Amino acid sequence: MSWLPPDDEDEGFDAWDESDVRVRPNPKGNKPRTKTRPSHEDAVDARVLSVDRGRYTVLVAEDAAEERTVVATRARELRKQAIVTGDRVDLVGDTSGDEGSLARIVRIQPRATLLRRSADDTDEVERVIVANADQLMVVVAAANPEPRPRLVDRYLVAAYDAGIAPVLVITKTDLADPEPFLRNFSALDIPVVRSAQGAWPIDELAPLLAGHTTVAVGHSGVGKSTS
Repeated sequence: MSWLPPDDEDEGFDAWDESDVRVRPNPKGNKPRTKTRPSHEDAVDARVLSVDRGRYTVLVAEDAAEERTVVATRARELRKQAIVTGDRVDLVGDTSGDEGSLARIVRIQPRATLLRRSADDTDEVERVIVANADQLMVVVAAANPEPRPRLVDRYLVAAYDAGIAPVLVITKTDLADPEPFLRNFSALDIPVVRSAQGAWPIDELAPLLAGHTTVAVGHSGVGKSTS
């Protein structure tokens, strides 16, 4: 026994085509997203100079006549990756650097070095501070504030762990004799530069900085900006 009509069992089916199928409309009215991302072959190379609340100041055409700073944001696919000072990145969008322009960071280039801050009581996770530096300038005052050997120890450990060469700059040597403090590190082959009021060691320090990407670290008030 068949439930179909005996003679015209296909009758009516030929009258249907694809246009009769009801399709649920896309409520957003846009195309489905794809996981395929553009290659950005026209991206511009840049170096990150500073990071401020989701905005990145980057240097484009470094050491060239058209060198300029550009403000950029990060691409959505990089939202879970840390972008830090010193990173080499690829930019797309408006890279002119004109007022009001905004570029977009689409790639982080491989890092040569990473300077990390270890976790402490106020920060449970280790954080990347600077990328691609090859020299760490540790600035310490001979007095006011008093030098802190254990703090310098932490800086040196971080530098050696990252493969970064340290340089020790001791300021305010006109206020106190720095030699007792420096004896803590006499066994290490670290360049030491001494600075005093009215006796800035520019001629001694400049050759140590030339050709290097240097990060200055030190306790507040030691003279990082004036050493």
